[in-house]
Amino acid sequence: MVMANIQVVLRPNKMKKNGTIPLALRISENYKTNYHFLGLSILEKDWDETSKKVKKTHPNHKKLNYFLNKKITEAQDLYFHSEDDLTPRQIKNKLKGPGGSQSFFAVAAERVKQKYDKGTFSVAKSELSILYNLEEFLNLKTNQKKEVVIKSIKERRRIRVSKTRKGEYSFEDAITYFKRNTRLEFREMNESFLNKYKAFCSTYLGQKTRTVTNQLIFIRTLFNVAIKDGIVSQKYYPFGGEKEKIRIGSGNKIGLTAEEVTKIENLAVESHSSIWHTRNVWLVSFYFAGIRISDVVALKWTDIKDGRLYYVMNKNEKPLSFKVPDKANSIFNLYLMDKKENNGYIFPFLKDADQQDPKSVFLKMRNATKVLNKFLKRIADECEIDKNLSNHIARHTFGNIAGDKIHPLMLQKLYRHSDLKTTLNYQANFIHRDADDALDNVINF
Repeated sequence: MVMANIQVVLRPNKMKKNGTIPLALRISENYKTNYHFLGLSILEKDWDETSKKVKKTHPNHKKLNYFLNKKITEAQDLYFHSEDDLTPRQIKNKLKGPGGSQSFFAVAAERVKQKYDKGTFSVAKSELSILYNLEEFLNLKTNQKKEVVIKSIKERRRIRVSKTRKGEYSFEDAITYFKRNTRLEFREMNESFLNKYKAFCSTYLGQKTRTVTNQLIFIRTLFNVAIKDGIVSQKYYPFGGEKEKIRIGSGNKIGLTAEEVTKIENLAVESHSSIWHTRNVWLVSFYFAGIRISDVVALKWTDIKDGRLYYVMNKNEKPLSFKVPDKANSIFNLYLMDKKENNGYIFPFLKDADQQDPKSVFLKMRNATKVLNKFLKRIADECEIDKNLSNHIARHTFGNIAGDKIHPLMLQKLYRHSDLKTTLNYQANFIHRDADDALDNVINF
């Protein structure tokens, strides 16, 4: 294990106009270095670079050296006696002392960058959108008409997307912008701020309750990270207790009936057309208990062995294995002749993606999702299904048809839920028999 190197240094690149140079603690470990400025500056001639002490030529050398030794001891105590393994950045933040004046945007941008560098582009993109939403909230002019504000927000978003597509504005540019943005401090994000922000999201952004809740979860996560890293004091935490409570409602989950699924199966469409691929992808998702559409699109022939499907969920990287149902196998067989053309993928949506470049795969996947949603609406129209046929409704459909016919423990396995409670809450959306019978017993007197 490499120990952190903590010592006092001069920072000549920060020289002041009077010629003095700031003193700072340099905290280095595993090629990562952070500087904690000590609020003191001296002339270079008064600094002993070898011993890292103030020379006797300085009139207050004894007091200064005592202060420097004390600061080194504080840093070492944090490093060696903390319950957590602190990074140089965390040590620096704890030495500064937690406050609420730090920039929320700067901390958030660092988190988004980490997600982006890790290759979880969809998460990074959605979290970056939250930062833009917060910025729009800060820029809100309440004296303008609602319609004017909404139009302005949409126009700014359109310009931003256009510049991104033209290569004039990159993800990295956005991260840099928010890292430098100091407009929003943690201490400002109190209960009143959050309540106003929730109202803004629903009124001006047209967001539904779950979308707003996801943003609150993101904000809460950032607070927890900042508190742990010593950036923010616990007293500024706006969640829990008598403060803001995040409640995740189940919402109304509506699935298709078995008859409606049969309509989709029997729909006559042109082979190898976009609507044909869409129908097949959606049905495969349903046949495997509603696995994510993105996981279906990314399926490869190598994922199928001995009549079983082996794959890793993109959402949580869980390895899974299912028997391939006959209906799913029939669809897979339709693509056997295209095996080489599709570069090993079962479905054609990712065939032109650079498999060694996660960003290329992400962009192709995003385009595929748009195509699928577009043609699912056409399928609903042609099958005369008066429900919002979307990618995710395949999972709701499986739950709706399963009802209370399958034991919850088996459903938990099929749904890939870590907690049985999650399965029970989810399936409660589709079990109506007892309530329906009770209702009939009362009104049919």
